[in-house]
Amino acid sequence: MKHRLPLVPTLLVGLAIAVMIALGIWQLGRAQQKEAALDAWRANLDLPVTAYPRQNPTDERFMFRRLSANCLRVVDWQVIGGRSREGQTGWRHIAYCATGAEGPGLIVDMGVSKRPDVKAEWAGGPVTGVATHEPDNSSLIDRMQGKAPPLRLMIVSDEPAPGLTASAPPDPASVPNNHRSYMVQWFLFAGIAAVIYVLALRKRWSAEAPRD
Repeated sequence: MKHRLPLVPTLLVGLAIAVMIALGIWQLGRAQQKEAALDAWRANLDLPVTAYPRQNPTDERFMFRRLSANCLRVVDWQVIGGRSREGQTGWRHIAYCATGAEGPGLIVDMGVSKRPDVKAEWAGGPVTGVATHEPDNSSLIDRMQGKAPPLRLMIVSDEPAPGLTASAPPDPASVPNNHRSYMVQWFLFAGIAAVIYVLALRKRWSAEAPRD
């Protein structure tokens, strides 16, 4: 007896499997892009100091490179959890600075305190340090929908503000690269879906088979 494939279920399962495979291939591409970026960022650690890219503060080519800038005045502060250069946990003091008539135009991590209510005694001035991303204050929903704005570069200052301890310098090793594991997961999902559908078809055909 010749078995027929059910048209609609087969099309739906085939489409789902194709989508999963496409997502796996996309994750592979993302993994290769991230690996290339990490190689470039590790190389940045050995480059000389350069000026903060004021015209394009989201330029990731400067990630983990030592940058210099001048904070004309501190417009605002943000206090978030962090870690000192010695590895102790504490509260990072992030300064939002004006660099011209309009601001804020520069973000600087000025160090860590043991308590969140400590006020950083720093009004601005020249800063030098390693670049990383600013704190991500966007919501999870915005990030999932691609509506979150690109993160700007933040300088982690070599010299802490008076009363603070220097923050741990950014390290490319801390940047996650899970795209290859996501790729494997999507390919596994596709394979599992195919196996489940084949087993379901065999069960259906077995039930339809004539009995003596």
